[in-house]
Amino acid sequence: MNFKEQLTPYPVLEKVAGAAKELGVEAYIIGGFVRDLILKRNSKDIDIVSIGSGIELAEMVAGRLGPDVHVSVFKNFGTAQIRQGDLEIEFVGARKESYRSDSRKPAVEDGTLADDQNRRDFTINAMGISLNAGTFGNLVDPFEGMSDLRKKIIRTPLDPEITFSDDPLRMMRAIRFASQLNFDIEPDTFDAIVKMKDRISIVSMERISDELNKIILSKIPSYGFKLLYHAGLLNIIFPEMVELQGVEHIEGKGHKDNFYHTLQVLDNVCQVSDDLWLRWAAILHDIAKPATKKFDKRHGWSFHNHEEIGARMVPVIFRRMKLPLNEKMRFVKKLVRLHLRPIVLSKEEITDSAMRRLLVEAGEDIEALMNLCRADITSKNPEKVRRFINNFDLVEQKLKDLEERDKLRNFQPVITGEMIMEAFGLKPAREVGIIKEAVREAILEGIVPNEFEPAFAFMIAEGEKMGLTRA
Repeated sequence: MNFKEQLTPYPVLEKVAGAAKELGVEAYIIGGFVRDLILKRNSKDIDIVSIGSGIELAEMVAGRLGPDVHVSVFKNFGTAQIRQGDLEIEFVGARKESYRSDSRKPAVEDGTLADDQNRRDFTINAMGISLNAGTFGNLVDPFEGMSDLRKKIIRTPLDPEITFSDDPLRMMRAIRFASQLNFDIEPDTFDAIVKMKDRISIVSMERISDELNKIILSKIPSYGFKLLYHAGLLNIIFPEMVELQGVEHIEGKGHKDNFYHTLQVLDNVCQVSDDLWLRWAAILHDIAKPATKKFDKRHGWSFHNHEEIGARMVPVIFRRMKLPLNEKMRFVKKLVRLHLRPIVLSKEEITDSAMRRLLVEAGEDIEALMNLCRADITSKNPEKVRRFINNFDLVEQKLKDLEERDKLRNFQPVITGEMIMEAFGLKPAREVGIIKEAVREAILEGIVPNEFEPAFAFMIAEGEKMGLTRA
């Protein structure tokens, strides 16, 4: 099978072929680019394997592309990289690898193309395309990767237990590719993941979380999480999520399985947003339910305050999983803390005061919060879902109307602490904070508008109640 025609949109590959011929070495495209070319998926990363020095080939290719082309050389890894437009091309010499049981860092030596393909993680990533004269565009597929693409199967080229023992991150990658491509994992390969799962402990959490985020960003991430769960990996890398699984019954009363509910909410969010951190909020929105679960004979099961406790768990989980502790974490924490508020409002008589408080607390993240809350409306009873959605529509419309009228998204009271001190001739004191809070509450309750003159008059009246006089 030949792919010369499909390579035409990538003229840089002709430059690689010419440089390889001049150096007297063989060159091949290997891995993900080949897979994605066959699947007609867009790919911007091209891996070139040279049966010789990858760095030397990269430098010659750069020379042929022009004086402004820079080569990034990584001598420790024997690789080099060139950026050409929006393409990132990496060059490496063909390698043979051997591993120790206590490390995922291999001993590397020069090898043949066959050696290089043997060390690849999966058959669909072990395919190569020749860039050599006479065979340019020919597929090199020793492990029937093309057949596995047609069958939609993830399978290792060699014995899967050896593959996963050598580099345990490949277990996460198998599930990630299955989730991204909607492929099955071949039974022997999946059985090896189950058997070798404890080997994941030698992999850094940064690498694990990187693969997990790619699963979360797939079209239907619940599939990837189910594979992680049934393989036993999820219990090792994310035990808090596994604790959500299961239904307990007492006196004939049960609660829903919060693990599968969470996966449904995650998939629902994915239909409206590709934001990774909104998806993390979906994953963590009920994370504290196991810790707050209680049974009452009259009222059944409750998870009181799980949103507040869950919000406190967010930075702990992010820190352990080496996820960012910046505004992205704070965004997730905020949404976990607020995720019940719009749903509660949809069940009660809606007051402007409650709406104002929600708008002020959510700020710029109100749309994300509403998307999460809509996704959280799950039930096997379609009539119940329809009723909740209709009520939720009313809440959402009222929030929009109130925001347009009161401009509360970036709410700041017009009266500041400095104004209060100046009006009453005060230095920083407890009274300043009391008056400031009273003004804030009056605005949120709709007693006074957030405009200077009425808010100032209210401030003066509050000060006089406390025995203060104008300066």
